Amino acid sequence: MASLMVVGADHLGNIQEKLVTQGFENVLHIDGRKVQVVKRSIPEHIDIILVLTDYINHNLAKVIKQKAKESNKPVFYCKRSWSSIQKVLCNFSK
Repeated sequence: MASLMVVGADHLGNIQEKLVTQGFENVLHIDGRKVQVVKRSIPEHIDIILVLTDYINHNLAKVIKQKAKESNKPVFYCKRSWSSIQKVLCNFSK
């Protein structure tokens, strides 16, 4: 079982349940609205980072990318739609 961190969007809606059915044991959601989010580190238990590009500012995306690189974790970018998320996750599992 893998752990996933989703960055962006105020609410995930039913996306979180769908991610669990796809095999993600732990789904951590960070909305990215508050300025202090930039200072947060990526938790050790996270395996994959998913950035929702239509709900995140450029600075936070840049910081997440750098922190993921430092911690050797894969980062994927997509829009906040289940079809986009599923496409990215399907390509990752191959």
